[in-house]
Amino acid sequence: MPIYHRLGDVPAKRHSVFRRPDGELYAEELMGNKGFVGPSSLLYHIQRPTQVLRVHTLAELEWSSELNRQLRHRHFRTHRLQPGKSITGGRVPLLFNNDVALSLACASEDDPYFYRNAQGDEVVFIAEGEGVFECMLGNMPFSAGDYIVIPRGILHRYRLTKGPHRALIIESADYICTPKRYRNEHGQLLESAPYSERDIRRPAELNPQDQKGEFIIVIKKENRLTEYIIDHHPFDVVGWDGYYYPWIFNIHDFEPRVGRFHLPPPVHQTFESSGFVVCSFCPRPYDFDPNAVPAPYNHSNVMSDEVLYYANSEFMSRKGIEYGSVTLHPDGIPHGPQPGRTEASLGVRDTNELAVMVDTFRPLLVSSAVLDVEDRDYYRSWV
Repeated sequence: MPIYHRLGDVPAKRHSVFRRPDGELYAEELMGNKGFVGPSSLLYHIQRPTQVLRVHTLAELEWSSELNRQLRHRHFRTHRLQPGKSITGGRVPLLFNNDVALSLACASEDDPYFYRNAQGDEVVFIAEGEGVFECMLGNMPFSAGDYIVIPRGILHRYRLTKGPHRALIIESADYICTPKRYRNEHGQLLESAPYSERDIRRPAELNPQDQKGEFIIVIKKENRLTEYIIDHHPFDVVGWDGYYYPWIFNIHDFEPRVGRFHLPPPVHQTFESSGFVVCSFCPRPYDFDPNAVPAPYNHSNVMSDEVLYYANSEFMSRKGIEYGSVTLHPDGIPHGPQPGRTEASLGVRDTNELAVMVDTFRPLLVSSAVLDVEDRDYYRSWV
């Protein structure tokens, strides 16, 4: 996010002498993407972040796709899955390509380690549950409806409180940011954008830990989990400033756009990356012309696959879906309202739907891990 932020103690000038109370220098670390020209933050550690005791490979992550892939509309009842207990280590693969990977988590316990995704940015949509997102840059409470945006390389962990906890994880090979058309040349969100900087929550509580011992960091890189054992608590940052940090935006703070007649999905866009976009479908009034048809028209996703995660059981153009359903409408086949939904939408004044949409620009593969919860007759639901 192009918002300057600062927490804790930092020296007046960058790369200048900054000493601990015992006279030793704090360890300065620059963290950012795209070498030295992308967004970055400057961190000051009590210990050197390079102090590693042991390293070993923890697991290979094999995302296998279905055999005999078939082009058809898909529906997965994902809340019937049994993911692992960890929000980072127990994820169930759902859909993926070289640009983006979607997975699901149903966590019931805190991770016994710290986690860093060195392979991609993440957007974690919290469908259910509450807790605290902790990282070396500060803490942020989270609850249902929150998008937690985590840039690549940010060390973090989840402290779970009120459950159950369910999440959709969107992992990107490229940087995830606010849509370019929402920002001016200085990076500020425009008055016409569907949300503003006031809606964005940033790390607010910095609690540096000065502890020696053995602490586990699990790093994801090259589809592999590697375990690092370091000799100090990794949350030892006493201060930092910059533009590279995690942040939270709640789906209920998205301001939906309404017109006389039906507006297309780009009005719901929330985030973008080079290979996909993320949109938020929120409760809103329907189109207000007396002759408007609220349900969307039939359309073909030319050069795009459309994925919808249903955060409740209501959606204007769908029937037969449930909370936690995921639908995939691939490029090459037109889709639209199911029989009766268009007529039923006439005269309806509003909707309470809540859904996250991911539109990709390259075809998605279906993970073999979700085939057992597929509604295999979904493609016939238009008959």
